[in-house]
Order: sequence, then C-alpha cells, then structure tokens
Amino acid sequence: MDEKLFIRKCIMETAEGLREGLNRFSGPSRVAVIYAVKPGDPMVVYDPQNLLAGHEPKFKELFLDKDDWQKKCFLRYDKKKFSNLLPEKNLELAGLISCGGRSGTVSYQMWFTEHHPDMCTIGPTERWLEQAVWRLSHDIANEEELYTGISGGFLKEYATHAVRDFLVDEMNVLLGWDTRIRVYPILEAVLKISWTPEEGAWPKGKLLFVEKRSLSNLKFLAEFPETERPVLDNVKHIRKLLQSVENSDRKLVADEETIIGIIGDEVPGFSITADFNGQYGFLSLNADPVCSFSDGSFKSTNRRPKLVQVEEVLLDSAMDPEEASALFKVITGIVHDAATHRHGCTLVVDLNPAPIFISCHSLQHPLDLRQKQGLDLAKSLSRVDGALHIGTDLKLRGFACLLHGHYIPGEHRARGARFNSALRFTAENENIVVIVVSIDAHVSVMMNGRTLDTQWKLKPSVFCSTPVLLKEWATASDLTYY
Repeated sequence: MDEKLFIRKCIMETAEGLREGLNRFSGPSRVAVIYAVKPGDPMVVYDPQNLLAGHEPKFKELFLDKDDWQKKCFLRYDKKKFSNLLPEKNLELAGLISCGGRSGTVSYQMWFTEHHPDMCTIGPTERWLEQAVWRLSHDIANEEELYTGISGGFLKEYATHAVRDFLVDEMNVLLGWDTRIRVYPILEAVLKISWTPEEGAWPKGKLLFVEKRSLSNLKFLAEFPETERPVLDNVKHIRKLLQSVENSDRKLVADEETIIGIIGDEVPGFSITADFNGQYGFLSLNADPVCSFSDGSFKSTNRRPKLVQVEEVLLDSAMDPEEASALFKVITGIVHDAATHRHGCTLVVDLNPAPIFISCHSLQHPLDLRQKQGLDLAKSLSRVDGALHIGTDLKLRGFACLLHGHYIPGEHRARGARFNSALRFTAENENIVVIVVSIDAHVSVMMNGRTLDTQWKLKPSVFCSTPVLLKEWATASDLTYY
C-alpha cells in the first residue's frame, strides 16, 4: 500500500470511530476533517456526510486565498516527534465544534462535528476531537507496518474519558495543578449508582464530591466517623443512603473514596455534583452542567426537547419577530413541562390570521398565555387527551382537540395514533405546526404532512466519500480523490 492510501485509511477509520462514539454520546452526528500531512502539501478535506456544506467560502478564504496557515508551521516533518502537538484555534464556524493541531507527522489537521442545540456543554466533545488529533498523528507516525487500527475503536468508546478529561482541565483552572481529586472513581461510582434500583425504585437525590482539604469548611447535618465511612465501591450501600436526601435540599457529600456525611442547602466552594432523577441524572461542575447520564453511560444532552425547527418556522412566518419569540417561549414552556413530567401531549400552533375550527373543548374567553397563571393552566390542560390549540395572538383557544385527517404516504405505524393523527391533520390544513411529545419525552414537529426532523440522516456524500482536494471541493470543480 502506498503512502497516500495508508493515510487515507488512517483518516477514514479514525473518522468512523469518532462518528460512532459521538452518535452514542450526542445522538446522530457527522464528522469531517481537513488536513495537510507534510509542509507544502495541498489541503485535503474528508466530509462523508456533508457536514461542512455552506462553509466553503470561509475555507476558501482561510486556506486558499491566504497562505498564513502554511507560514505558521513551525514543526519540521519528523515522525519521531508525533507527540509534540501544537493546538490550533477553533475556527468558530456556525453550528460546528472544531479542534485541531500540528505535529511532526501531520502538518495541519482540523476535526469538526456538529454543535447539537441540546448539549450541556461542548467541553467533552472538544476533548474527543483533541484525542482524534493525537491518534491520527500517532497512527501516521507508525506507518503501515506498525499500524494497529485501534484508534477508531478507542474513539468509539471514549465517552467516559472525554468527560473525565474535561473535568480535569476545568479543575486545573479552578483549583490549580495540585488538586487531589481523582475523577475516574467518581465517574465509575456515579454510573454504578444510577444503574442500581432500591426496592424497584431508581435513585433520586444529590451526591456531591468535594476536595478533602475543603471538608472542614462544610457545616454537616450528620457526619460519619472516619473509620465508619461508607466506601463508594459498596454501591448498594450508597444507593440506600441516597434515600436520606431524596426529595429534599439535603445532599450526600463524598470524596473520591467514601461518603463523608450529609449537608443541608449549603453550596460548597467547589464540587462535582451527581443529581439523580430516577432513570437519568445530570453531572455538574459547581453549578454548570457537564453532561447527563442514563442507561449506564454518559450523554451530552441536557434532556430538554430540541425545538429548533419550531423556532425556524415561527421566524419565517408573517409574525412580528418579538411576537414570534414570545410564542416560541410559550411553546417551549409547555413542551418542557410535558417532557419533565413524562406525560404525552400535542400542541397545534395555528399560524393563520383567522384560526381554523377544530373540534375541541372551546373556551368562552381564550386563555392568555402571556400571563403566568394562564400558561400554568395550559400546562395542566395539556395532560388531557387531545391537543391544545394555540393562535398567533398567544392565546389558548381550546383543549382536548381531536385531529382528523385521511391516510397519507409516509405514516409511521410504529409511532402510534397521536403521531399519525397529527401528521394527517397537518397534511390537510395550511399554516399549521403540530408538536407531539411522547411519554418517553421524544418530540416530533410536523407541518404540511411531514416531520421537520433533521433530513440528512447520515446519508453519504456523493462529493466527498473519500478525501479530496480542498481547492476543488471549495470551488465546486471536478474532484480529485487524494
């Protein structure tokens, strides 16, 4: 295998492992990379799912119209110095997370993935991309004879490591390099506890991890003797203790080895907090969410429904932008309440100047959703079978609405009656957006007889299924595979 084919293999296998790992951590995700291996090499792009589409002018400006990126290459091409990495600044492209670097084996590389709107923070994903930079530099340095192909598998299983790396970086900034908190035991304990029911119930309550040297500053409601402190490895015992802080402002306090005691509503100066909410939970650094956890693994999602499609429809409508923004906040509040309390609901957002007639429990005086009292009542009415009917005047015109319609192609029998009735209804009524929230908190947005979910669905690109020259990709020329 010649050198170009070997580099192509490294790139594609690294990207595939990275994509599969991010799929598990953040949901369906695309990955792309631009790179030049040796100083003076042309810039190459690998974008198998069209992640970078629309950003061609920016890449042309940065890498084709200017040669500053080549002048910044201070490292001599030397495969023995693959670990000497110089980080490259995030390109800050809209909707994307990027991270790159330079080394003795790869003159320039920049990895990209998408910035999902429901991420707690992009920190762990950035650490993931940094690891891809390092793995590619290492693999190309090894050459084909020593290439193991494990980088893809390593990146596929990197979720816990990404969370750990982000926490360590943040702690070094907040506490200094001499911090004594070991993060891996904390993360392992959190996942084990989250997966341990007690008398059929999943864990609820907060568990705080703090530095040992700060324990003396805390006011404990109850503190265990040092020789009798429950160890984190005894997951069943910790799970039982968590019941003492369930549904209260109290919190269990631990270091990375044992449970120290119980505090009230006090907020420590520094803590890693695991907030257990039954079958899922959230991990935070101080008050800042880092990620969620469920099903024995960490996720990037904040578990709040993604309503990007609704926001786009409202902004593209004839509504005044301020009115559209206010309506979006109302919709978001009702949807988030339904998702949090795990009950399904349906919202009909009527964008017509004169609202259409829907068979429902009508209200003699439409409910003003700008008022907190009205919005709170609407949230409660969303529990009743049927849909809420909301107009552009931000008033609830009816509830328990029945949505009728005839069969249309594209119905999804596995999604149930609520979903398919809404789909049919939007096919027969113009200027209507329907949002369906299922009991498992999945949200579907529909208009004109189709869902407004992301359309790319990881379909391969016919333009960039293998690495190609950036010059030809950015200028829509005939492509040369590199």
